[in-house]
Amino acid sequence: MCGVTGIFAFNQVGRFNMINLSKATSALENRGPDNHGLFNDEMVGLGHRRLSIIDTSIEANQPMTDATGRYKLVFNGEIYNYKILKEELVSKGISFSNNSDSEVLLYLLIEHGSQCISKLNGFFAFAFYDTQEKTLLVARDRYGIKPLHIYQDEDKLLFASEVKSLLAYGIEKKLNYNALYNYLQLNYLPTEVSMLEGIRKLKPAHFLTIINGIVAEKCYYKINAIIKDQSSEKSKVGFKKLLEESVTDRLVSDVPLGTFLSGGVDSSVISAIAAKHVNNLQTFSIGYKDEAYFDETKYASQVAKHIGSKHTVFKLSNDDLFAHLFNMLDYLDEPFADSSALAVYILSKETKKHVTVALSGDGADELFAGYNKHAAIYKMLNAGAKEKLVSSFSGLWGLLPKSRNNPITNTFRQLDRFAKAAKMTASERYWAWVAIGDARYASSLIKPAHLEAPQKLNPFVQTGTKESVNDTLLADLNLVLPSDMLTKVDLMSMANSLEVRVPFLDHRVVDFAFGLPIGNKINSEDRKRIVKETFKSYVPNGLFNRKKHGFEVPLLGWLKNELNALIQHDLLAPTFIEEQGVFNVSQIEVLKKQLHSRNPEDAHAKIWALVVFQWWWKKYFNN
Repeated sequence: MCGVTGIFAFNQVGRFNMINLSKATSALENRGPDNHGLFNDEMVGLGHRRLSIIDTSIEANQPMTDATGRYKLVFNGEIYNYKILKEELVSKGISFSNNSDSEVLLYLLIEHGSQCISKLNGFFAFAFYDTQEKTLLVARDRYGIKPLHIYQDEDKLLFASEVKSLLAYGIEKKLNYNALYNYLQLNYLPTEVSMLEGIRKLKPAHFLTIINGIVAEKCYYKINAIIKDQSSEKSKVGFKKLLEESVTDRLVSDVPLGTFLSGGVDSSVISAIAAKHVNNLQTFSIGYKDEAYFDETKYASQVAKHIGSKHTVFKLSNDDLFAHLFNMLDYLDEPFADSSALAVYILSKETKKHVTVALSGDGADELFAGYNKHAAIYKMLNAGAKEKLVSSFSGLWGLLPKSRNNPITNTFRQLDRFAKAAKMTASERYWAWVAIGDARYASSLIKPAHLEAPQKLNPFVQTGTKESVNDTLLADLNLVLPSDMLTKVDLMSMANSLEVRVPFLDHRVVDFAFGLPIGNKINSEDRKRIVKETFKSYVPNGLFNRKKHGFEVPLLGWLKNELNALIQHDLLAPTFIEEQGVFNVSQIEVLKKQLHSRNPEDAHAKIWALVVFQWWWKKYFNN
């Protein structure tokens, strides 16, 4: 796990930006505190920050060069099948100077060019440069586990693992109002979008080439979503084999390794498999002293005892959480308002004191239908008397108080969303369920002069003649997973120099999951069925029967108390909003009043998105 950056100059004007290569590389220090390296020739520069994981010797430092000196590589990530790939290269007479996966990738690219990318099992973002032909190849892994940001103008193309590195080259900062429009609906930025004009993200499963000064992009992988008709027992045997191989592949490390263990289905399964292969496996969880409803540490401890791991619990009060809040906000290059990022930030910070690599259960919900919306869409597509009754009472649910902060008002919120969604098209319903606010809400917040023709994104595509839960899962894999879940884990773990690996996102597991009949994943009673049925013997009895919780933080209380002065007199103060010229003051005031009302609904999430944006805006624009 590392940080990469670089520049490809198209002319002498672009070449001038090479003077900032060292500064741009230093901006990635948190991603790679162990070593840094630079390469530059007349028109191309590469920078690398290293977090040493496999082969910690200096011979594995980067930028990496082949024996002839012709080829250069900067690489962020891990290639789990590198030993098998290395054997193939050795059989062709290629010699290696170290034991890293980076050198294997270097020689694979020399031998096969972009065609080798589809052979890689892992997560990555890398740049490969041919000093003789003056060509550049930049690539990103299949599901966007590792980020890669791009900036291009007529003079140059820049790339970097984080936006702060791109800004170090001195590019102009200009707010992307269309990105803001989408952010206000989602609380995060869609997959390819940046909050700054001119910056974008390389799409997952894509590579970019520069040949003879011409920039081109190509997709190298698409999910195989063809349903395979096989017995439930055969499916479970195949799934068990694939996931166990995926976990064992991700246990390769030359530094201390552990797992995140929340006590939920996904992290418990990953930890249980890992414990079979690692003596005294270290597991880590975070708990909440002041929020019993969201605290799952007792379940994590039960799993740890069952699998025999060395378990560490970080039990935090609301004051502990709040103490880390502003450090987390300061690390963000772009607004990101998934509040659970704070919990992941603290979990990563504490875990890093013990290990350098952690395995997580991310990705399982998107593959095997683990979210509430997946259960809702299944029930909607298979509606019985109960579902029809809920839909018929849509007027009642709209009148009741709704909030995520206790089980009763959260139930009212979910019933209201279900009833409203039942009247929508499939595409409209998907956006309504992933968004915090609708398009009208976002438009009302932004001053009209900034939104001439806002572009609404919606990744939902119906893949068959009839709508299926699989359509929602595929949309989640294209939007929610890379834009929210994986971005959150990457940012918060890298802020603390911790590598997080995700076994559920082995491409073999993903293709297997999308080939399953939907009944293997979800029915009217349960979700993630094949995960639970395959691995139920790995965990304590009854663990899989309880209700799912997320990494919640006490936003509503903070916004009404500890953060109230910051909101009222600084970030969302009417005078500041007017001077800033981005938002409509009247709409901000409506939200603030709703926050303090008896029926806040999602006002706390919407205001949190504004707080995060304002903190970021003041950092980058209010000089």
